[in-house]
Amino acid sequence: MDWFGAPEYQLGRLVLERGIAAVYLIAFLAAARQFRALLGERGMLPIPRYLATRTFRQAPSIFHWHYSDRFFAAIAWGGAVLATALVAGASTLVPLWATMAAWLALWVGYLSIVNVGQQWYSFGWESLLCEAGFLAIFLGNDRVAPPVLVLWLTRWLLFRVEFGAGLIKLRGDRCWRDLTCLDYHHETQPMPGPASWFFHHLPAPLHRVEAAGNHLTQLVVPFGLFAPQPVAGIAAAIMIVTQLWLVASGNFAWLNWLTIVLAGGVLVAPGAATPATAAGPAPVWFVAAVVAVTVVVAVLSVWPVVNMVSAGQRMNASFNPLRLVNTYGAFGSVGRTRYEVVVEGTAHDALTDDAVWHEYEFRGKPGAPGRLPRQWAPYHLRLDWLMWFAALSPSYARGWFEPFLLRLLVNDPATVRLLRHNPFALAAPRFVRAQLYRYRFTTAAELRRDRTWWHRTLIGPYVPPVTLRGEGRSDRFPYSAPD
Repeated sequence: MDWFGAPEYQLGRLVLERGIAAVYLIAFLAAARQFRALLGERGMLPIPRYLATRTFRQAPSIFHWHYSDRFFAAIAWGGAVLATALVAGASTLVPLWATMAAWLALWVGYLSIVNVGQQWYSFGWESLLCEAGFLAIFLGNDRVAPPVLVLWLTRWLLFRVEFGAGLIKLRGDRCWRDLTCLDYHHETQPMPGPASWFFHHLPAPLHRVEAAGNHLTQLVVPFGLFAPQPVAGIAAAIMIVTQLWLVASGNFAWLNWLTIVLAGGVLVAPGAATPATAAGPAPVWFVAAVVAVTVVVAVLSVWPVVNMVSAGQRMNASFNPLRLVNTYGAFGSVGRTRYEVVVEGTAHDALTDDAVWHEYEFRGKPGAPGRLPRQWAPYHLRLDWLMWFAALSPSYARGWFEPFLLRLLVNDPATVRLLRHNPFALAAPRFVRAQLYRYRFTTAAELRRDRTWWHRTLIGPYVPPVTLRGEGRSDRFPYSAPD
């Protein structure tokens, strides 16, 4: 490769561009399908109310200019259409400036959503997509060779994702240091997948190997990304295999898939060391843009580096409202016990011993003991994820859980569409409540005997029964706890 163009990385750029566009597609689809209940004008955490407390500088978003549910839907569906075009290879058919404009539009649209998404968008993979999507603006298209500087910036991002996650574990829960965290993690992770039961029941020595392999991949292997080929490619391949293991063992939205895409950008196709015939010299303005963004990332990297070397390392933190250079990490602590909030409703007019309570079933989080968890990633079920946090502590649910229950009391269409099963599809319930349970995976013997994947034990009330005031069903959802 020369000082600017690296034609041998045509494959790497192809993986990066098509992969990031595919993740954008999933992210915009999830936003379009879920926002009305979560963030809409009459959602649990309405965007207009949030915007009233934030300036553009605090939360840069096009929704400061205008917000309506219809406008949000247009941005989300428009982003999905544009991302689909890029996945299909539209960037090869248009000039370089048009390719960059398309990537810029995706970045502005999704950043605008994330910055008003509040708790629903508080996950590390949101910032990861924003940061990777920003770098994609400067990857160019087939008319120029892949820019070396941007390829190195994507490696720097991948390094921070992996090394930051490794450090947070090493400094965090003691079980990571004694290699026992995976005795619990597959059972207590936010949203287990269909194979999680089997991963949980692997022999203890294999759990030790899993934990040790995690440390190796996150704390040692990332340094290989900055070595010459084939060492860098081998390091990336190890990361890809590790991430596929994580994909198989749980549901972490697009975190693992986007990490795989970033690692794919390090790969070189066999025999691809000659320049691509279609790639010409890069325009001066493009070179200037690439150099400028490299300088910006270098300056903004000071804060993530200081964070990584700090004893008080933060997980998944953004140091600027544009989310350009962030710090990453997850599961610095691992729960030993799984708790779940189970939401129920009854059609009875009075809270007596005769009241029959029916359980609402969520799409992804554990519910009925006999139901095998499903694979949802890379799609992100935002309500289900926050229900896991709510079970850990009611403070996580402050602000949105009560509005959620009240919307169930009126069978709000946007809200019940987020659920797998609404037991009151024909008529809204009179009361709803939330109960706290302890869940654990069944043993192999229990699975054979009872045909259930989970065993659960009631802990007690999480939220006592609530109902609407009066007989009417107001759009403002007034409520009161029963006497």
